[in-house]
Amino acid sequence: MAPSLGVLVAARLVQGVGAAMVVPSSLALLREIFPDPAARARAIALWGVSGSAGSAAGPVAGGLLTTVDWRMIFFVNLPVGVVALVLLKRAQSSSRRAVPFDRTGQVTAVAALGGLTYAAIEAGADGFGAARVLIALTVAVVAAVVYLAAQARGRYPMTPLPLLRSRTMSLSVAIGFALNVGFYGMIFLLGLYLQQVHGLSALATGVAFLPMTVLTSFMGPVAARLTTRFGARIPVIAGQCLMAGGLLAMVTVPAGAPVWLSVVLMVPVGAGGAMAVTALTALLLENVPAERAGVAAGVLNAARQLGGALAVAAFGALVADRAGFVSGLHTSLLIAAATVAASAVATALLEPARPAPARTLP
Repeated sequence: MAPSLGVLVAARLVQGVGAAMVVPSSLALLREIFPDPAARARAIALWGVSGSAGSAAGPVAGGLLTTVDWRMIFFVNLPVGVVALVLLKRAQSSSRRAVPFDRTGQVTAVAALGGLTYAAIEAGADGFGAARVLIALTVAVVAAVVYLAAQARGRYPMTPLPLLRSRTMSLSVAIGFALNVGFYGMIFLLGLYLQQVHGLSALATGVAFLPMTVLTSFMGPVAARLTTRFGARIPVIAGQCLMAGGLLAMVTVPAGAPVWLSVVLMVPVGAGGAMAVTALTALLLENVPAERAGVAAGVLNAARQLGGALAVAAFGALVADRAGFVSGLHTSLLIAAATVAASAVATALLEPARPAPARTLP
């Protein structure tokens, strides 16, 4: 119902706040409801299927809805949200702890991530020497320093530094960041490519994403079985290698190649990402105390969203010139592939720490 672009952006901000609260909380509920690792892996697989299918189905549903009215892409969330609230009433009550809200940590974290993302977006249009870009980068650096100081000295920090220093946590954050650079970067780039280079409509572009969407939905259960049998590291590495391979293959596609070739090459990117995310989430929840599951999931989600946002900002700048669109597309895909490949190598070389023993925190 937004009457202007400013109201629309502000409403999207509120929507993002809600999403940032929902995703970590849902994982914390899974960690609490399913103490058995095998059962939890299956539950996380279903959670991953819904998230991956939802993300990948966005272009399909969005393309269809825009044939009616572009505002429908927002309205469709309302009945789905009502259904989710009804189902949530059936969930068992979760444990609670009286912990003061870390206002300093929350505000500075938002300022740091927001400043960094804004700077990346505006630098693509104005360059890193622009005044507003430099101001945004300064805000991001100062806010990050204050945030770290508050987490180190605060009695009830939002993100305890011992958790961030955990090898499993730091590795999970890096992997989550890289996966979203590859996945959301690819969706953003291919959506533009199919419409601007091949002249497809929004609906036809959405249909082109359909094979990836369907096959991605099957990867959650596969990842759960692999995690149960071999541990989480194997499917995490395999998923990243599959995604990096698909991105590299896209770099070789010439501008005049048929659409079906791009459609086929999307599949390993989406399937590999879904496999890795599901196994990564299981790995993280297995290696943090139950009372820290929500915090750990929140940190992972923040890293993933930051990766997606920076990918869209940076890649958008590279393909902004229509004359050099294909060259910018290939450069962006190469950067995404290198990011995911580096994360896969790090995962293979760094052995995760043993699960942290559960303990009662103040």
